Amino acid sequence: MAIACQLLLLANLVRIQDMTGVEYISSDMVQAVIHKAELSQLRVELTPWDLQLLLVSPVQKGLLFPKPQHENSFINHLKASLSDTLLYFPPLSGRLATTEHDDEKVSFFIDCNNIGALFIHAKANGVTISDIMEPLYVPSIVHSFFPLNGVKNIEGVSNPFLGVQVTELVDGIFIGITANHSVVDGTSFWHFFNSWSAISRGLIHLPKLLVFQQRVFHFSKQSIVTLKARANAEVGTGTTTTTNQMVQISSLQALLSHLWQSIIRNKNLEPNEDTHYCFIIGGRQRLHDLPQEYFRNVIKIKSEDFNKFIETWIASPELLKISISSRKLITSSSPRFDMYGNNFGWGKPIAVRSGSANKSDGKITLYCGAEEGSIDIEACLSPETLNALGNDEEFMDAIITN
Repeated sequence: MAIACQLLLLANLVRIQDMTGVEYISSDMVQAVIHKAELSQLRVELTPWDLQLLLVSPVQKGLLFPKPQHENSFINHLKASLSDTLLYFPPLSGRLATTEHDDEKVSFFIDCNNIGALFIHAKANGVTISDIMEPLYVPSIVHSFFPLNGVKNIEGVSNPFLGVQVTELVDGIFIGITANHSVVDGTSFWHFFNSWSAISRGLIHLPKLLVFQQRVFHFSKQSIVTLKARANAEVGTGTTTTTNQMVQISSLQALLSHLWQSIIRNKNLEPNEDTHYCFIIGGRQRLHDLPQEYFRNVIKIKSEDFNKFIETWIASPELLKISISSRKLITSSSPRFDMYGNNFGWGKPIAVRSGSANKSDGKITLYCGAEEGSIDIEACLSPETLNALGNDEEFMDAIITN
């Protein structure tokens, strides 16, 4: 039975508790508040950027908030505002559909049929904000704050593209979102999140278990400035004023270089082993003719030009697979995304966390910090490496001095 169908069985059940201690109160399908007839016939073709992600997991990001004052009504308010928001994002309440061709090939597209997005109301009894924020490692219960765990993007044929889980803590609220990665990338994911929160507070009106641990490292603005100055000084780009000066190392480059060197140092690899650092790159600013409103994926991890990627992929389609290697790091997300601007009407978020999707040894996720100019780095590594990293004075010095 499809995961979505299993979850729908919870719709009329109360106080169903899983082994993690999360209690599921209700489960509903939320549809766009108004669905125009022409939208029901809307078919959105997937691009190579989208199709390459069919076999990987969705995007899972969530925000931790203080508990709202109006506890008795905020769930219904979030459902209603989500319904309003889906009006502006027809693909997110649709499903993945297929077309079979004469040459026995199958193509995928988005059917904007407004079947709906999954909305789960849950409680983590006895869990407080400090239980999430204070432990050295991200508690595994956080993964239970996200819906549709274990679903691959290709399963969007029978499962929702969008799943929302609102989990009540003793003194807080966690809003976890799972979104099909063949429909959204980081930019469009946070655009949706930003839009939903704006609609919620009235600013916009209508027309699986892991074998790895995670830890979030916080780098203050001053720490990043120090790392940048040190990196540029080491390569001689910090003070030279000649016309032939090298391009300065950026703040993010300096920070990730510091992280990369520290992780590799603590993996105890052989001196002659090659290591790889992969970046998932956004291409919206690199494609000048792309409309600002374009919603789906514009990302890649290979070095070719974005326009060239389309030609190459069409000639030889290749689906992205996440491979695990102790010699590879892969970085996703961006500190440029507006995460802490999401205010649903009871204040700004306290923290950002992610779900279990697409997690493997070496997965690095970037977030903006709660303070302006700061950056949070979520590192998913083997317990041994993560423990060694936390005891590495050279690495931790940039964090301890925050």
